[in-house]
Amino acid sequence: MMATLFRNARITTPIGGDAPLAGSDQGRVATYEKGALLCENGLIAAIGDEKDILIKAEEMDVDMEVDCEGTCMIPGFVDPHTHICFAKRRENEFSMRLAGTPYLEILKAGGGILSSVRSVHEATEDELFETTLDNVLSALNFGTTTLEIKSGYGLTTESELKMLSVIGRIARETPLDIAPTFMGAHAVPTEYKGNPDKFVDIMVEEMLPAVKEQGIAKYCDVFCEEGVFTVDQSRRILEKARDLGFLLRIHADEVHDTGGAGLAAELGTVSAEHLLAANEKNLRSMAVNGVIADVLPATAYSLKKPYAPVRKMIDLGVPVALATDCNPGSCFTESIPFVFGLGVMNMDMTVEEALVATTLNPAWSLGLQDKVGSLEVGKQADFLLLDGESPAILAYHAGVSPVVEVYKKGVQVA
Repeated sequence: MMATLFRNARITTPIGGDAPLAGSDQGRVATYEKGALLCENGLIAAIGDEKDILIKAEEMDVDMEVDCEGTCMIPGFVDPHTHICFAKRRENEFSMRLAGTPYLEILKAGGGILSSVRSVHEATEDELFETTLDNVLSALNFGTTTLEIKSGYGLTTESELKMLSVIGRIARETPLDIAPTFMGAHAVPTEYKGNPDKFVDIMVEEMLPAVKEQGIAKYCDVFCEEGVFTVDQSRRILEKARDLGFLLRIHADEVHDTGGAGLAAELGTVSAEHLLAANEKNLRSMAVNGVIADVLPATAYSLKKPYAPVRKMIDLGVPVALATDCNPGSCFTESIPFVFGLGVMNMDMTVEEALVATTLNPAWSLGLQDKVGSLEVGKQADFLLLDGESPAILAYHAGVSPVVEVYKKGVQVA
């Protein structure tokens, strides 16, 4: 049995329970000013004040001791919403948006998601894997140790299965824990613009069963938005997915209040994503039904839109998680430190609330709360050492990553 002692660290970690942290508990953390963590076979065997952990270490056969030199230790970041599997970037569209072209107009003109669909169709599986791998390893360097990855740039059964195959390979060939999500309902393909219900038929009758048979995806997600999929179409897709055994997520109310947050509450989806335009009634319903809000501040930043009403969500008791939404169009960043800073500086979250929102709550969003998201006995020793004395460094030292070392199951991986 391999045991490692990490000592002389300023440890800050959320404290878990039987539900995601919400309301006044959104910022519930424990801090050990001079702490230590004892890792055995990749799992946390003990954590707390150094003097107490040193006593426990004497009872074990410790193979290695690491002096953290007073740096801050926090859990590895959990990113619960990404489109990081793509074939090509879309820098030209960034310039169009800066010139004032609305995103939905870019989409109607065949750009946006549809541009990424064309490039995924043209790429081989190996080419798609190499591009995705580069971005995933960059996310790891920024401290992300657990990552959700969606398909959705395929929009045909063949291409969606190709994307999910790549995502499965990323899970096998990188140190990260990966949560694969099928999102064939990411956009309506050009050939079905005049008859989107026909594409929904294909989704329900062909794509979802094929994805289930492939056995990689754990979740199903739908883009419920004006000009994409209606509430009724989204409900039909998600109910079929649930019948097949998928857990549910939903892109809801990103641009318009279409009632997507209400559908999330009705179906009891694990999470609802974006929520910039969600109304208070539906947010209250999300809180009652335990739906996690996966909020994407870097997307609002990139699109120059108002941020999601996180303070209202917290006041209403909605558990909040933060995610990058890393994608080649509306938000090309894989940096949780950047997202953390936006949460604190632009959405009025406390440092502690932002820490919970980038670690434990997103772990709940991915169903991995018993494995990752906080530094507690029995969980994986997934943690970061920061160039600072507290997690505040993530917002205080703006424009850089203060992540110095990244550990997965007690082993340094970045």
